[in-house]
Formats: sequence, C-alpha cells, structure tokens
Amino acid sequence: MIKFSDVKKVYSDGTEAVNDFSLTINNGELMTLIGPSGCGKTTSMKMINRLIKPTAGTIYLNDTNVEDYNIHELRWNIGYVLQKIALFPHMTIEENIAVVPEMKKWKRKTIRNRSHELLDMVGLDPSIYSQRRPSELSGGEQQRIGVIRALAADPDIILMDEPFSALDPISREQLQHDIMQLQKEIRKTICFVTHDMDEALALGDRVCLMKEGRIIQVDPPQELILNPASEFVKEFIGERKSPWQTAVDVIADQTKSQIITKSAYAHNKYPNQGTFIIKDHDNTFAGMVADGQNQEKCIVLENDLPLSKAIDIMQDKNQQLYPVLKSEQLVGTLTYKDIVTYLKRETASKDGVIR
Repeated sequence: MIKFSDVKKVYSDGTEAVNDFSLTINNGELMTLIGPSGCGKTTSMKMINRLIKPTAGTIYLNDTNVEDYNIHELRWNIGYVLQKIALFPHMTIEENIAVVPEMKKWKRKTIRNRSHELLDMVGLDPSIYSQRRPSELSGGEQQRIGVIRALAADPDIILMDEPFSALDPISREQLQHDIMQLQKEIRKTICFVTHDMDEALALGDRVCLMKEGRIIQVDPPQELILNPASEFVKEFIGERKSPWQTAVDVIADQTKSQIITKSAYAHNKYPNQGTFIIKDHDNTFAGMVADGQNQEKCIVLENDLPLSKAIDIMQDKNQQLYPVLKSEQLVGTLTYKDIVTYLKRETASKDGVIR
C-alpha cells in the first residue's frame, strides 16, 4: 500500500508543484494520475521512490515512511517504467531484464527462468528474443521489455511514467491491453501517470485527477464519468471519449433485478420465466439460467470492454442478458437495450436531436 499524507513540494524557485496531497493506493490497485501539464502528477509519483524529496508531509509504503528505507533497497523493490525505456544497447534482452535480479544476487538459473517466464507472459518467444539486442526490436517490443524489466525482481510496486505516449496508436492500444491482462495475473500495486484521459479511464481501477498540484477527484472510472465532482472534471473528460469507447461497467445495470443467489437457484426460488444471472455468496459469478434452463455456454463480458467490442461479441447471439465481470466478480448485467439507451442519450444534442 502507498499512502501520501499531506504531501507538499515547493521547488527552490518558489514553484509549488504539489500541495495538500493525501492519497492511498491500495494493495493490488492500479491508480492512474492525470491532469493538465504541470499539475504535479509526475512529481507526486517520483516522490514514492525518492527521486524527488517532498518539502512537507509523509509518504508511506506498507505503513513505513519511505525515508526510513535504505535508498537502494527501496528502489530495487519498486519497478519503474519510463516513456524513454533506456534499454542498455550493448546488452541482450535477457541481460537487460536481469539487471536488478543480479544486483539482488539471484542465482543465474533463477534469473534465466524468470526472464523467460516474463518474455512468455508478454508474448515474446524467449528462444527468439532473449539473445537479441534492443536495436533489433520494434518500439512496442522495446516497451514490453521495459515493462517486464520492471517486473523482473518481482517488486510489490510498479511506477509507470507515461510509458506509452511515444508509441503509435496501434502499438499503444495493444500495450494498454497487455497491461490490463498482465495486471489481472500479477495484481501489483501500480501508480500510472498519463496525459491521455482515455488511457486513464481504460486502465485505472481508480483515477486521480489533479489540477495545480492538488487532487480534484479520485474515483473509479465510471463514477468519474457519471458523477464529475466539479465543472473542471466534466470539462476535462469532455468529448475526448467517444460513447462507443465507454467501458461496459459504466452502464451495467446495478439494480440486481435479474441476479439471483446460488442458494436461490439450488432451491428453485426464482421465477421460471426470464433470464437470471447466478452469483455465489461472495459475489462471484456462478452461471446463468434462462426460462428455468441452465445456460452452460453463456457469454460473459469483462468490465473494461468498450461498447464497440461488446456489440461485436453480442451481435447475432440469442443470449438476452450478459453478465459483466471484474476478476470473476459480478459488477452488473448488460442488454442491447442498455447500450441503445446509453448511446441515444450520449449522442443527443441539447435540443434533443440525435446527431
């Protein structure tokens, strides 16, 4: 867990970069920091691994003041991914990944196994890529190496400073997808700085929106979109996000009217007509039943799936109701009608005309 408590940073020229900054990033959470240029998001992140020292306030890692850690041990246990990856050009990819594990005196065989495991994890065949040099890789491939190099020593915390901003749109979207899939597997605590609102909303479990060194709103993406705390938040989100790119959990039905418990299903305590999602006692998705018949091959939607891709999945299917899941947890349900209603509302002009 990362905790900022009343943190302030004023530079020697009097520039107030961060002020009254209090924020908790929970274990296993991906927090995106976003805001206008100069709002203090990168400064805030760099104070976590003591690249920048706060003027006032305290930052804690797992309830210990970061100032109480040995600086080298602190940084060895925090992965760091930059916009400019800065892979060592004279080293092979495997050697680049091995830098921190070697500093921590891991055994050579353990390092090699870890390097190959990580390459596999991001879809780069170790037999092809481990002995290549950085110059032999594309920009997107180099960025993947930067990400897994940060993961090599299995740190609990990863800091990512606009890591994809220099990439072309296709590579960037692919890497965003990779990070989301990777995070589902590894569940690291990640602080991710970005200037792209779509990226912040797509990746973040929560989004921290900043302005002039202060936090304006911290909320899950759907809450930020549906309930902006101020006119600034509303304007900053603005028209950047096409309705078709909205994640399905933003409009997933939360009424629970078509959700039943596993116990109710087992004891036949639900209507015989209609479609219902079955959940376990801990809100884990447990299946679906339609008109009394168990739907063993029902299609589920991941919570961060954009509507455009959800429609592709739902098209020409007979399924009436789609469970929306986040890490196997049920966050709501979705129908074609929900999507149409949302799109009509979002594409209507102020005079009510659909444009």
